[in-house]
Amino acid sequence: MNGSGLDHSNGNGNVNDKSIQSDRIIVGGDLRSPLEMIDAYDVNMLTGQAKNLLRDALVWDAHAGFGPTVEVDLNELSHWTNANVDFLSINVGFDVIPWEETIRNLAAFRHWLEQRPDRFVLVEHTGDILRAKSEGKLAIAFDLEGACPLGGQLSMLSLYHRLGVRQMHFVYNLNNEAAGGCHDNDQGLTEFGRSLLKEANRLGILVDLSHSGYRTSMEIMEKSIAPVVYSHANPKALSDHPRNITDEQMRACAATGGLVAVTGIGQFLGDIEASSASFVRAIDMTVERIGVQHVGIGLDYDFDLQSDDFIAKSPRFWPSEFYSGKFANLRPDQLPEVTELLLRKGYTETDIRAILGGNYLRVAEKVWTSMQPI
Repeated sequence: MNGSGLDHSNGNGNVNDKSIQSDRIIVGGDLRSPLEMIDAYDVNMLTGQAKNLLRDALVWDAHAGFGPTVEVDLNELSHWTNANVDFLSINVGFDVIPWEETIRNLAAFRHWLEQRPDRFVLVEHTGDILRAKSEGKLAIAFDLEGACPLGGQLSMLSLYHRLGVRQMHFVYNLNNEAAGGCHDNDQGLTEFGRSLLKEANRLGILVDLSHSGYRTSMEIMEKSIAPVVYSHANPKALSDHPRNITDEQMRACAATGGLVAVTGIGQFLGDIEASSASFVRAIDMTVERIGVQHVGIGLDYDFDLQSDDFIAKSPRFWPSEFYSGKFANLRPDQLPEVTELLLRKGYTETDIRAILGGNYLRVAEKVWTSMQPI
């Protein structure tokens, strides 16, 4: 998916950095908000503070949107390494494909990554992420989008965990044997879904509510004994799309000790261009609702346009009334602009570090170490 990024055609704005803390500032005689100033902002004017902060902070992208197929070119992970991202969760399977393909994807991805230990670290625990950061490598774990990759067998989850899966949805848009999806008549958690939740909590796998229906998400948050996350979702108040979530869902997620990771898909941002300004607006709205300590980022970036192929083959998972027209993503290389805009909005360095990855690390440290005996 091609995120178009920012229009810097008016790159001559004269910005007084000391005035950034205010809600609205004067530029060229105009009174503008920091977000409106992006049109008058030149990417070459990135401050040293923003560059150093992004390089120094732990940057955690909670979900990649490419694939999942064995044909994907993993050399394209340079999109993340070049943007100073330190951790990436890669989707290896979802409800749209047979479970056997998920296993093949995992085998292919792990094999490719294992052959490049100078560039990548396969994650088992959070210490691996900190080690990768110190060594200048990209830490990789995997996620599942839906319960269909289990093939109806609960014990498959333990196998996936041993193969590096650290995060999973129970459902992808449409109802399955475990739960109800956001594009369906949400059935809530089934008996299998309740057993799956207990097993995910036991294994220390992060339960991800993205793509779940309202009823399912609220039931999971009520029953989970561990923090849960939305790895890529935005406030419904920002864009009234079924994939976005209500204030009630966000507050319930925060109450578990979890977080909402803002996503860069244009349709979910209410901005088909997926600009850095709209992404920061989504962050701001999420922070307003649940506090900075419960906010992260999950770009869902798709560099290979495989999503278009899946939509063409299985359109019922993506109803046309919600997925037509231009489809753009915020790119990892826009993160410097996002960091700069957060600074200009008055966010402290501590807050920005938390949003970029510190919050997700905290949640993962709590969940991934919680494995209990059967």
